[in-house]
Amino acid sequence: MTGNHLQIIKKLMFRLLPIQVLLAAVGAVNGIVTSFFASNYIGIDAMSAVGLYSPVNMLIGATGTIFAGGCAIICGQYLGQNDHGKLQDVFMLDLGITSLCAVCFTVLLVCAGSLNLTGFFTTNEVLRPIFNRYILGQAIGILPMMIANQLPAFLAMENQGKRTVQASVVFIIVNLILDYVFIQVLRWQEFGLAMASSLGAWIFMAVQAQYFFSDKSLLKISFGHISTGELFRIIAVGFPGAASYLFQTLRGLLVNKMLEIHVGSMGLSAFSAANNLLGIFWAVPAGMLAVSRLLIGISIGEEDQRTLADIMRVMFRRYLPLMFAVDLYIIVCAEPLTSLFFHDPEVPVFRMMADGLRILPLCMPLSIIEMHFACYGQASGKQVYVHTLSFLDGVLCVVGFSYLLIGVMGINGVYTANVLNGIVTTLYIIFYAWFKKKHMPRNMDDLMVIPENFGVPEEDRIDISIHTMEEVVTLSQRIQNFCEEKGIDTKRAYLAGLSMEEMAGNVVDHGFTKDKKNHTIDVRVVYKDDHVLLRIRDDCVPFNPEERRVITEGNDPVKNIGIRMIYRMAQDIRYQNLLGLNVLTIRI
Repeated sequence: MTGNHLQIIKKLMFRLLPIQVLLAAVGAVNGIVTSFFASNYIGIDAMSAVGLYSPVNMLIGATGTIFAGGCAIICGQYLGQNDHGKLQDVFMLDLGITSLCAVCFTVLLVCAGSLNLTGFFTTNEVLRPIFNRYILGQAIGILPMMIANQLPAFLAMENQGKRTVQASVVFIIVNLILDYVFIQVLRWQEFGLAMASSLGAWIFMAVQAQYFFSDKSLLKISFGHISTGELFRIIAVGFPGAASYLFQTLRGLLVNKMLEIHVGSMGLSAFSAANNLLGIFWAVPAGMLAVSRLLIGISIGEEDQRTLADIMRVMFRRYLPLMFAVDLYIIVCAEPLTSLFFHDPEVPVFRMMADGLRILPLCMPLSIIEMHFACYGQASGKQVYVHTLSFLDGVLCVVGFSYLLIGVMGINGVYTANVLNGIVTTLYIIFYAWFKKKHMPRNMDDLMVIPENFGVPEEDRIDISIHTMEEVVTLSQRIQNFCEEKGIDTKRAYLAGLSMEEMAGNVVDHGFTKDKKNHTIDVRVVYKDDHVLLRIRDDCVPFNPEERRVITEGNDPVKNIGIRMIYRMAQDIRYQNLLGLNVLTIRI
């Protein structure tokens, strides 16, 4: 394992990180806006209503995640197979089934709020009517929010991720303006608080959905027949990724009930405000996971053991120190941050929230470890491992420790339970590796429990980094020599070298010159089962060789002859562009 390869992975992960953190953060800002107006302009009980609604919101989000996650994976497969018909079918099925679920949730909330059927959430006679009015306002936004949360994955497939950022920014602005109008001008109180975010959700959906009505989009929103053939497959694929959200829904309900009993509405308000404020900081781990999820998926698909382990090394060596720095900032600024919501330091709710901002951040680095190993487990098919982690993290530890500590420590017992939860899940990861390997993990491969038959030995693969055209010139001969050493016939060995030289040369010509950034091409050649697998990955502008081949068909027979020859002779060629990475895989 070379240090150069680790540096490439680190550079790649940090290049992709800012946009993913931004995508995660813009959603959290709306929670802060809602909390700010609730605590400053309505009152503590309104803030408590926001906290009581949080598990409901988590359940709705979990349902959407099942479909979004399952469809993203299945559509990625169809995208690689260039099957646009099935891609369109899954896209419309996703929107159709999500809309149906949204309507069901809307009906349930309208009935619960209008008929006062919310005793399951709170028995407080003062808080309950406030909560009823709040969920009636939220019900109006369930449909657009669930649909809007499906669209980013499909926009990313069409390299339109910036549209989601634009929609999120518009959402924040609309929410801020409507909060002021509904609460300060119209005096709609908690109903207006919910209505502001609901109407903002319709705008959020419209800005994203508009692209799918344009001529530019591959996928189209059409209201004709919707095929349901992939429904059960979508649910089966998407459920593991959403399981943690379902567990967290249950956790939220149980913790809220304990807070109401032992601390009261003031504790609910402080806990909700602390969590909503920390939501913007949780965007950092969420962005880290989004980057790692893509690279883990690619690495497993390529059986690239070295890159898989290097992703985790970067997580431990770079992501965790960065998260500790963020935590230190939150802890030091706990009281100034609390004053955004509660102005009087003498009021108990101020102290409760400030304590939360001093304790809760300590669980964030531990959560990064848990999320990364859960993601790796899901991608590698370790479902029991993933569900155990999700159950420990989502329900058992937080609820169990909260139950034991809240009577002694009050609300600080709930905060401490979240930190203890992170310690337990980290210990589970270590002890699981110890159990599977029959010894304490000695290195990253041991800790990840990477199967011995995963990937190929060092001698059956080569990894080459390209920075200049001069390095491209020597690429073909290096690959050809490698293939011939493995017994590959001269024709295929020559084609393998030509393929990579042609593709790498196109990237340098058409990618390196588009901007002033420093770019790297990562070339990987694998020999396995008498086949040669070639992968080229770069961080330049999108470049699909299939489109270049089609465009030049029938023109000058010499132009792009390398690309044409590769498509005629290769057994399989797949191109994808995800999170700004071009990934081309060729099997010869």
